[in-house]
Amino acid sequence: MDIRKITDALSVSPQIMPADLPALKTAGFRSIIINRPDAEGADQPGHEEIAAAAAKAGIETRYLPVTPGIVTDETAIAFGAALSDLPGPVLAYCRTGTRSATLWSLAEAQSRPLPDILSATKAAGYDMSGVARRIANGGKTPTDTGDAKYDVVIVGAGAGGIAVAASLRARKPGLEIALIDPADIHYYQPGWTMVGGGIFDAQSTARTMGSLIPDGVHWIKAAVAAFEPKDNAIVLDGCRVVTYDRLVVCPGLKLDWDKVAGLKETLGRNGVTSNYRYDLAPYTWELVQNMRKGRAIFTQPPMPIKCAGAPQKAMYLSGDAWFRKGVLKDIDIQFNNAGGVLFGVKDYVPALESYVQKYDATLNFFHNLIAVDGPAKTAVFEVKAPDTEVRQVEMAFDMMHVCPPQSAPDFIRVSLLADAAGWVDVDQATLRHKTYDNIWSLGDVMNAPNAKTAAAARKQAPVVADNIVADMRGRTAVAQYDGYGSCPLTVERGKIVLAEFGYGGVLRPSFPRWMIDGTKPSRAAWLLKERILPPIYWRAMLKGREWMAKPEKITAASD
Repeated sequence: MDIRKITDALSVSPQIMPADLPALKTAGFRSIIINRPDAEGADQPGHEEIAAAAAKAGIETRYLPVTPGIVTDETAIAFGAALSDLPGPVLAYCRTGTRSATLWSLAEAQSRPLPDILSATKAAGYDMSGVARRIANGGKTPTDTGDAKYDVVIVGAGAGGIAVAASLRARKPGLEIALIDPADIHYYQPGWTMVGGGIFDAQSTARTMGSLIPDGVHWIKAAVAAFEPKDNAIVLDGCRVVTYDRLVVCPGLKLDWDKVAGLKETLGRNGVTSNYRYDLAPYTWELVQNMRKGRAIFTQPPMPIKCAGAPQKAMYLSGDAWFRKGVLKDIDIQFNNAGGVLFGVKDYVPALESYVQKYDATLNFFHNLIAVDGPAKTAVFEVKAPDTEVRQVEMAFDMMHVCPPQSAPDFIRVSLLADAAGWVDVDQATLRHKTYDNIWSLGDVMNAPNAKTAAAARKQAPVVADNIVADMRGRTAVAQYDGYGSCPLTVERGKIVLAEFGYGGVLRPSFPRWMIDGTKPSRAAWLLKERILPPIYWRAMLKGREWMAKPEKITAASD
């Protein structure tokens, strides 16, 4: 028997036989829903035969036949009612299990988010993307045909989305472009480290979304529920459908606070903070200012994360503040990193290690935060060092800065656009989807092996814009992305190690060494971060002005 668990209450399977009933009883099933009509196959037992064998085993049955390809709203409602009425756990079956999985998906549509439904069925081996519109419509067949259509639809109005919209408008002003994003506020997230270090005010990192949408671009203020790439369609929450000629996917990534037990309940209290949230970055600085002695833990989860240097930036700026106040000698700094190195590009490590020594910080590699008890001020780490048994260690703290685990958003992870790890599957040079040639992706959500930073998105947006316009003109890709990313590592107030690198860790400095040597801390790099990069972000990148971001051309491209 091929039994596939959807939830604790329901499993589905292909056709079962009367002889299977004792084993199903032993497996704990108390009810069976029969979704395969009688006489669908020559060797198929009828529902009465299954019901009789089930009764002998003490299992209840319900017959809800579904003709292949015709799953009605009424049957889905009846399936939900059966799940409520019958003792569980329940096994539902048809010829392959697909109809049963579909009925569950539609029955759960009003109580579960669409991504959760798609994720549960996908894990069981059933693709429900074909009924995503119905699920988004509360499990009922949509009747609205007022779909909107655009030349280019961009999912996500973060740094990458607005930048690529502006770059497209600059190249082809007449394009009908729609940006889909439910957020009211747009944040300059690279500034949050500086907020946590007492350098920027939080308010300076926020602008209203409406003030940043490029002129002539339609803003659809809604969340995406699902993609239908074969039909060039996007399903929004509430079942509105938007269609496109070309699609750009850049919704960022998901901060998965729930993966650490007890973390959400204590964030912003009990000395637990994070510069990865706008409302918490000021609390970081408050904690740093008030701390005079004790233990401060800074955590870094497994990769990938956005701005991989941010967890240690928080440590350096905090250490610098305590050093300047003369209290550093009484503070035990612990940097607990799930990975095995301080920084992934070795050229920058010596400069960083010198600051680790200056702040007398202890580096604990292969330590991944799994639980927090805020009131008790203790944290539990899982230690997975090579060639050793996995163990757990508990550490007390007075202050803890947490970088949360991160993943692709749920609606991306369960979609046909995703690779096996859940990220949008693109060619790392052209940023075009590997399967759907009218889809591109940029920013944190795609699977190219580059650092997930705003500086990377600044370089990617013109590449995507150039290649979309080339595609509209019937040409192959004309621009390529070299993996550039930048991580200004704030090692102390007034000095930064400016890490700039591309694919494979190849150094890609933007300035001559006499101006800024990125492998050494410098005042010039600090001024760049503090004074120059924010205006470049607001006034250039988001306006389609590609200062120091002109795409690298593919010389072999032809008309």
